[in-house]
Amino acid sequence: MLIIPAIDLKDGACVRLRQGLMDDATVFSDDPVAMAAKWVAEGCRRLHLVDLNGAFEGRPVNGDVVTAIARRYPELPIQIGGGIRSLDTIEHYVRAGVSYVIIGTKAVKQPEFVAEACRAFPGKVIVGLDAKDGFVATDGWAEISEVQVIDLARRFEADGVSAIVYTDIAKDGMMQGCNVEATAALANATRIPVIASGGIHHLGDIKALIDARAPGIVGAITGRAIYEGTLDVAEAQALCDLAQR
Repeated sequence: MLIIPAIDLKDGACVRLRQGLMDDATVFSDDPVAMAAKWVAEGCRRLHLVDLNGAFEGRPVNGDVVTAIARRYPELPIQIGGGIRSLDTIEHYVRAGVSYVIIGTKAVKQPEFVAEACRAFPGKVIVGLDAKDGFVATDGWAEISEVQVIDLARRFEADGVSAIVYTDIAKDGMMQGCNVEATAALANATRIPVIASGGIHHLGDIKALIDARAPGIVGAITGRAIYEGTLDVAEAQALCDLAQR
């Protein structure tokens, strides 16, 4: 399992939100490239970038920052989400050196777009499923759909999706622990690898994901915890590596 530091971009700065609320943002750095360097120095093997402005506007807004990070670390797998709703946007990011694009809102509203994107960019597409009480949320978490997470995930199995990033909205940014039960249930219900997201606070939360013994959980995204110092990236990755021996 990979520990994946998150760099959430709002107005060019590195921030963290609580429960996806744009007006409840904490700015951690005005230099996201330098922040990426910090996590690389601590041994991360993948980065998770989110264009928060893009998620709400439906188009890339912080694309220049994403490109700068990708070009500085060409060998590091980088995944980007937020406002990715066209093949042109995916092509832009792939050309910039990004390894994976995360399709969120459009995956829920137009699931056929995921299949189209996977055909055009094989191995590059991740689906982001954000949920509240088991139902998928869209549009920067502003809307809750009537679609069950597991049902939608299964729909994408034949498309060639590389992974699913699963976020429990109620947990995100609150540092009260990951929704291990729901994450493991999703991982066990689909053939697509699952990346856990939302609520990770300390090493015990990483251990809980490992102890769930769901082989489909391949990564854990962490944000506020590593910025506030309650979780150490290198220590958490070492724990995951030890568990896989």
